[in-house]
Amino acid sequence: MIVAFGSINLDLIFPLPHLPAPGETVLGPAMAIEPGGKGANQAVAAARDGGQVVFAGAVGRDALAQDALRLMRAAELDTSRIATAEAATGCAAICVDPAGRNLIAVASGANLAASHAQVEDALLGRGTTVLLQMEVPRAETEALVRRARAAGCRIVLNLAPAAPLDEDVLRALDVLVLNEGEGAFLAEHLGCAAAAGALRARLGVDVVVTLGEQGLELAEARGTTRLPAHPVAAVDTTGAGDCFTGVLAAALDRGASLGEAAARARVAAGLCCTRRGTQGSMPLAAETDAALAPIGKSGVRR
Repeated sequence: MIVAFGSINLDLIFPLPHLPAPGETVLGPAMAIEPGGKGANQAVAAARDGGQVVFAGAVGRDALAQDALRLMRAAELDTSRIATAEAATGCAAICVDPAGRNLIAVASGANLAASHAQVEDALLGRGTTVLLQMEVPRAETEALVRRARAAGCRIVLNLAPAAPLDEDVLRALDVLVLNEGEGAFLAEHLGCAAAAGALRARLGVDVVVTLGEQGLELAEARGTTRLPAHPVAAVDTTGAGDCFTGVLAAALDRGASLGEAAARARVAAGLCCTRRGTQGSMPLAAETDAALAPIGKSGVRR
């Protein structure tokens, strides 16, 4: 079972001819509205990949809440631990250019009311994978990591968006997932190099650093591995990192090795980039299976 604790947003997506510079107004043809939030995105990605997912977070009492929850419910997540807060439902404005690059601004809203106490002790144990990000209050994330470690859970944290955490919390993780920018932030915070191997040596936990078109680097006890990106014609990279992390967690929860889970997750993330949108672009398990079949489940090049 996967227990995901994190953010829930409604995304306003603006396809634009180019990304705006400071002070610039760029006109686009239309806007799409779709559920989002890193926590919800990763939970939907895990559920679509076959994971049994329980989600804890918060939405507001406003008209945005039902739309924000729509795809989580369609993916048959257990949403019974989602609280209703007085603040507005979280909302993100996402600008996407023709190359699939994006700029994102987020209003946290009800996400700031999410509490680790929404995850009861009965959900935490050796059969549970806890999936976390950084769009809810830091103190709540840290508290849940400590509880999950004491209960013997597997803990996967995506340090996104980049923010400092107590080092004892980072050392309590099983897998830390970062992109290049987040890796550089954490390395500066810790006083070490930004490579996956250096971060693992500093913290003693497995580390995956995603490198966009350059693939990924993962570091575990037996050494460091590089995997190329899954080759696709990208139209929108929004949500690809969340897709990767959610599918990684689902594969680990099923008993895959970190290398196997990362190989599967990078294929799923590649498929995500071929579709516009955020949560709606997360692939189903059968789609990832079909794309992975010619490669093999490890896809590992040492």
